[in-house]
Amino acid sequence: MSDWWRGSVTYQIYPRSFQDSDGDGVGDLRGIIERLDHVAWLGADAIWLSPIFPSPMEDMGYDVSDYTAIHPLFGSMEDFDALLARAHELGLKVIIDQVLSHSSSAHPFFRESRRSRDNPKADWYVWADAQPDGSPPNNWLSVFGGSAWEWDAQRRQYYLHNFLISQPDFNFHNPEVQDWLLDQMRFWLDRGVDGFRLDTVNFYFHDAELRSNRPNPQNGPIPPVNAYDMQDHAFSKSRIENIAFLLRMRKLLDDYPDRAMVGEVADGLRGLAIIAEYTSGTDRLHMAYTFEMLSRTFTAGHFRSRIEEFFATAPHGWPCWAFSNHDVVRHATRWAGHGAEDDVARLAAAMLLSFEGSVSLYQGEEVGQTETELLYEELTDPPGLRFWPEEKGRDGCRTPMVWDDGPAGGFTTGTPWLPVKPPQLARNVASQKGVPGSVLETYRALLQFRRSQPALIRGRSRFFDLPEPMLGFTRTLDGQSLACFFNLGIEPVSATLPGHGGLIGPAQAAVLEGDRLTLGANGYAFLPAPEDASVS
Repeated sequence: MSDWWRGSVTYQIYPRSFQDSDGDGVGDLRGIIERLDHVAWLGADAIWLSPIFPSPMEDMGYDVSDYTAIHPLFGSMEDFDALLARAHELGLKVIIDQVLSHSSSAHPFFRESRRSRDNPKADWYVWADAQPDGSPPNNWLSVFGGSAWEWDAQRRQYYLHNFLISQPDFNFHNPEVQDWLLDQMRFWLDRGVDGFRLDTVNFYFHDAELRSNRPNPQNGPIPPVNAYDMQDHAFSKSRIENIAFLLRMRKLLDDYPDRAMVGEVADGLRGLAIIAEYTSGTDRLHMAYTFEMLSRTFTAGHFRSRIEEFFATAPHGWPCWAFSNHDVVRHATRWAGHGAEDDVARLAAAMLLSFEGSVSLYQGEEVGQTETELLYEELTDPPGLRFWPEEKGRDGCRTPMVWDDGPAGGFTTGTPWLPVKPPQLARNVASQKGVPGSVLETYRALLQFRRSQPALIRGRSRFFDLPEPMLGFTRTLDGQSLACFFNLGIEPVSATLPGHGGLIGPAQAAVLEGDRLTLGANGYAFLPAPEDASVS
């Protein structure tokens, strides 16, 4: 099996917000086709499409009602085939989301399942009797707030939903459910997709005994905004039974040449350990998408610890790192205050594209796009509506891609489904393309540099012991080493690297005098170095 995915750079497209081709204010497949040249020009290896399937859109497509069709909002199956063909012409792989842990409550199978306790689909979802006092079967909570159990008057039982009430969980303990879900994946493989991003891959199985979760050992004196974070979810997710299903999925993909899957692992207590389990060996996930770098923490020690801990825990595993996605505040906003906006954006690009592993870029990241400040009445996202204003939800990172400074940023000729506001309009592709030193041109230069340096794609990492806020490491492959240095602060920092080969590739605020490298505010630099390089 080809391993094109190892060290690859995937560009995440949120279809609702990438490009609208018909003026209805919602992005679509034809719009994506129109803009694929941008992704290829940038230098990505693959695109990842967030869900495009029929859905009531209560969770913006992560509530699927038909796994083998296209939502009319996004176009038709013919449009998808055309997108796939165009992407392949441009040398881009196509990865699509698979939301297997749960369906929409509008899915025909759930409608059948809830009718009675003895119909053919009765055991396809997770049902349980109430406790004698009518309360839920246990203390499990929903990621989106409240109990993870919802009473159903038809069956007179509770059903499990780890997310919205309208997102009932499949019962993976039923082999028929597993077989059917694998068939849905086979449909898309036969159609020619290059792989899958597996949503909430550690949520597939639940504890068959329905034991209650224990408190989170990290609980402090002040409760979090969402009570979900107060539990150790050892029984409601991340069960050992997951491994057997991963083996089945990998076996399916191995029947198709050059395919890959990346699993999203969300577990605040055991994330890296779970990723190690899920990616170790050649019979599980090809790689795992981790949340480890999606926080507000911006220190050299943090990034070093995440990478070192991953490869110490899973020496034969493979991560996919990201700084932003459709579920978190954009990193240009999260890390504001650590330097000038554009300087931090360029520094972040240089770091991410140098880390050992594969990389995922989120649309708009390449222009340094910031989080959109929205009013309550502008929100569509359930967590934002529920937890406002302490948590504003995910709409702020989902606003439309900004292509130019025209109305709606060139995204649509109509009214966009989420607003394009002036701070975002100012960061558009047209104003940065061809401008030396712009965030966009820096991303492109760094991607070209990464492709020219095999060590940045597959080389192993060795970190230098440097004081905060300086991060430094070598990436080494086949005896060739590249030293990478980053200043995460605004005050100048220096290091001495004997035997280097001089500055190469993109750099920012970097001065080399003999063996001494000085980095100014948010500076970064790359230097060929001896395999056993040391710094002082």
